[in-house]
Amino acid sequence: MFNLFSKSQDQNKTNEKNSSNKSSILPEFLAKGSLSVKDIIAPSFIEVDFNHIKIDDKYYRTLYVVGYPRYVSANWLYSLITFDHPLYISMYIYPTETKGVLEELKRKIAEMEATIENDIKAGRVVDPAVQVALDDALALQAELAKGAERFFQFGLYITIPADDLNELNQITKQVDSVLSSLLIIAKQATLQMEEGFKSTLPMFYDKIEVWRNMDTTSLATTFPFATASLTDNEGILYGINEHDGSLIIFDRFTLENANSVILGKSGGGKSFLVKLETLRLLMMGIDVIIIDPENEYQKLASSVGGEFVVFSPSSQYKINPFDLATIDPSPDELSNKILDLHSLMKVIMGDLTPSQDALLDKALVLTYREKGITQDPETFKNEPPLLEDLYKIFLGMETAEAKEIADRLEKFVSGSAAGIFNQQSNFDIKNPFTVFGIRDLEENLRPVAMYIILDYVWNRVRKERKKRILVVDEAWYLIKQKDSGAYLHSFAKRARKYLLGLTTITQDVEDFLSTDEGKAIITNSSLQIILKQSTAAVEKITETFYLTGGEKHFLISAGVGEGLFFAGHSHVGFKVVASDEERALIE
Repeated sequence: MFNLFSKSQDQNKTNEKNSSNKSSILPEFLAKGSLSVKDIIAPSFIEVDFNHIKIDDKYYRTLYVVGYPRYVSANWLYSLITFDHPLYISMYIYPTETKGVLEELKRKIAEMEATIENDIKAGRVVDPAVQVALDDALALQAELAKGAERFFQFGLYITIPADDLNELNQITKQVDSVLSSLLIIAKQATLQMEEGFKSTLPMFYDKIEVWRNMDTTSLATTFPFATASLTDNEGILYGINEHDGSLIIFDRFTLENANSVILGKSGGGKSFLVKLETLRLLMMGIDVIIIDPENEYQKLASSVGGEFVVFSPSSQYKINPFDLATIDPSPDELSNKILDLHSLMKVIMGDLTPSQDALLDKALVLTYREKGITQDPETFKNEPPLLEDLYKIFLGMETAEAKEIADRLEKFVSGSAAGIFNQQSNFDIKNPFTVFGIRDLEENLRPVAMYIILDYVWNRVRKERKKRILVVDEAWYLIKQKDSGAYLHSFAKRARKYLLGLTTITQDVEDFLSTDEGKAIITNSSLQIILKQSTAAVEKITETFYLTGGEKHFLISAGVGEGLFFAGHSHVGFKVVASDEERALIE
């Protein structure tokens, strides 16, 4: 008998309360010798109704299975086993003597052959159900005779617990819907609810006795602890499947998009996993670009011969946010760039009124026109303007609104942030492992730098189509502002066209999932990895990813480098593994 038994927290609390009450009166009754062990563990009362049973404050209803699908695959009961509500599921398996089964099969085969022969003689169409049953019986007879199969009686019972009758009816409908989707026919144990409840206790106490004949192969497919396999012939090793010990080898570029999202609390192993993944991708000939807010990847870049690009007021590296694509530009290149600059300016200056937004649009068009750049792609080869040119355009407008916008830009033109984003771009991404470090920037400048780097990377990616991975660490810097979050979401949607995979990492899970942009990025990521979570964030995670109770508790109790690995429609618990050489490079 396989028995899957789970208890809800409320039931545990109720049992603890009852135990507490009983323990308080235990000494007195034991002294009198009138209290047995059964009295201690027994519920206060049991109410047996027509189609349910009530024990203390909990309601229970038992279903028994009477119809099974003709064809099944391994782990076909998975959706029932992982149902998002506590269920008591019992499987009863009774071996049967092969000799008796063969004799019964011989009799049944003779009956079905006679039925078919009578239909043919009478000129009637042969019943297809009888013909199919005959074919199955003949095939099974041959297997049993050869000893390749054995025969069993199989019973499957399900008890549904609930806090009240309405919930019990609702969950019953949901369970029945799941069973129907599997082509399983289940009936309520009407007038046998007490027997049904006893039959699903872990006592091997079958009181319903509703069985179905099954051979060895069919019975093996009911094994309820199989797990999804994520072992491909190509790809990189992500870790070990903690359910069955198999290797998780996966190529993210085989999915509908190569985007991934990694969520986990601080110290959960996010950085180690990303560094390990980038090392292995690099060995597969895939270029890696990283936006690093804390300079965590500097030593790794040095170890693999990569390039570490530092952004600070004194850095030699500069990126001009006004750059345009000059190789194979789209007809709307300038219009799209102006729209992107709208979002960037809102990240720099904060919210703008509708009139200020219209003024900004006019100023951006004038700024490019001053440099001789129009909608004609031939003009894109001209030197692009700088942030300083936009600042001067606003000063030249001589209006109060334009002056206010110019004042907000002054910090980036002649103030403390001058020189960071106000010079022409002076380098190109040529190294297969390139890291942009922005730790030396002020906290409020980091979202600006991340936005500009994303835009710069986008222009470079469109020059040459090849497999690349872009890692955005601490993505909550961008998500916390609507405009930069929307740009990151747009980036995730467009990346697939240019063989680019976006990896989004964050430890502020609640902030990330509380925004529409954050949820949209997760939706547009075919690969999702959830590492150890705090109790505060796990509820939001459970709601977003539709986790079961067991998966929820697994994330809370997981160790460093442990979590859930989602790839397409499959997900498993996994643990990150690395060789000593890889650890030496990373740590």
